[in-house]
Amino acid sequence: MTDTTPTTDANVDIKRKEAYFTASQGQLIWSRFRRNRSAMAGAIVLIVLILSGLFAPFLSPYDPTVAGRDKTYENGAPQIPKFWDENGFSWRPFVYTYERERSIKTNFRWVTTEKRGLEDRRYLYFFVEGAPYKLFGMEFSTRLFGVDKGQVHLFGTDFNGKDIFSRTLHAINTSLAVGTIGVLIAFVLALIIGGISGYYGGWIDSVLQMITDAVRTVPAIPLFMALAAFMPPEFSAEQRFFFISILLGFIGWPTLARRVRTHLLTERNQEYVLAAQLCGASPSHVIRRHLLPSFTSYIIVDLVISFPYMVLSETALSFIGLGLKDPVNSLGVMLQNVTKADVLLNYQWYFIPVIFFITLVLAFVFVGDGLRDAADPYSESRK
Repeated sequence: MTDTTPTTDANVDIKRKEAYFTASQGQLIWSRFRRNRSAMAGAIVLIVLILSGLFAPFLSPYDPTVAGRDKTYENGAPQIPKFWDENGFSWRPFVYTYERERSIKTNFRWVTTEKRGLEDRRYLYFFVEGAPYKLFGMEFSTRLFGVDKGQVHLFGTDFNGKDIFSRTLHAINTSLAVGTIGVLIAFVLALIIGGISGYYGGWIDSVLQMITDAVRTVPAIPLFMALAAFMPPEFSAEQRFFFISILLGFIGWPTLARRVRTHLLTERNQEYVLAAQLCGASPSHVIRRHLLPSFTSYIIVDLVISFPYMVLSETALSFIGLGLKDPVNSLGVMLQNVTKADVLLNYQWYFIPVIFFITLVLAFVFVGDGLRDAADPYSESRK
């Protein structure tokens, strides 16, 4: 009987080599990216956070504004659902009814006492009917979970009684929306300015690079302080949101524009570009159809890497009071309260949004680093 194992292994190797040499650029990038465990873990976390932000109205049990606040549970500690206690086991998770009081012993702060009787259990139910909300332009009233009596606050409440869990999910969505608009504006400006500068060169390149250097040297915080002083106080929350997004985009394009310019200066004298010019192609057609697609993967990597910086900028500006403000829920707005001494000493659950903020930024960083290594064809040869 003939042993066909070596032949089979050789065929497998040949097929792998054929697949490698015939694969597209996107397939090669994905193949290298998925071998990076930290990048894959960051991508999974990032997808979960993005989906949590997009479906925040459904996932959150209550309205994140004052309209959904719990007047009886201001500055309330997190309520962790449980399945068993001294009264026995329950297949359905539950929390207990509570009583609250102020006393001179606690400097008139709220003291919460749970009622531990079997009849005081409040059971969690899924897909419950609650306050109406809008999701993707349509109105719904079904929410993921709720309790049969009263309210449940997984992350506790703030000083107004607003649910921190609901606020955190909506804050992720707001910060990502600000970052997306800012990145898109910066992306368009970088492609236009960097493309024109790199393709034409000469005095046009010199003028555009002077403008790029001028924008790069403008300090962001003093600029925002000056603009905040001139921002009309009657601006609504939506107007302030778009103003911050546009401003972040207008100061975030120089780095990508420089990279686009450098690549086009290198590629503009290649044979395929000269062939397109001899065929009568316009400069805009050459840039759009030939030059920019030649390094699309690097542009995508730059976009992903730009996201955490946009989110950080929005958070920092809102944190110091120059960005978004209540009733808008963003990560920066929620971090404004964590610097208070009373919060540091007594209400540590205010720091829960900080964990989500750090996780979001780190996920973007890991994914961006993984994409950058995957898009580099020489990354494997250096290892």
